[in-house]
Amino acid sequence: MQVLVRDNNVDQALRALKKKMQREGVFREMKARRAYEKPSERRKREDAEAIRRAKKLARKQAVRDGLIAAPKKKPIIGRAGAKPVSRPAEQK
Repeated sequence: MQVLVRDNNVDQALRALKKKMQREGVFREMKARRAYEKPSERRKREDAEAIRRAKKLARKQAVRDGLIAAPKKKPIIGRAGAKPVSRPAEQK
């Protein structure tokens, strides 16, 4: 996994790395490996995850087919009504 550091902005690169790791499931896997998981518990968890994925896929397909209404999107708190950032005029 790679993240480019632009303009020596390490904080931005670190945020991008954390986001990529979150998407890949690295944090979830690290948490799962902290303690031993019995094979029966593992099967139960994997079955539950498969059921959850199947339900989600069926729900998305039903929305695409028009059988059910699409869920309303949640507004992003702190972003709505925010004023645009003013930037200084370009220097010649």
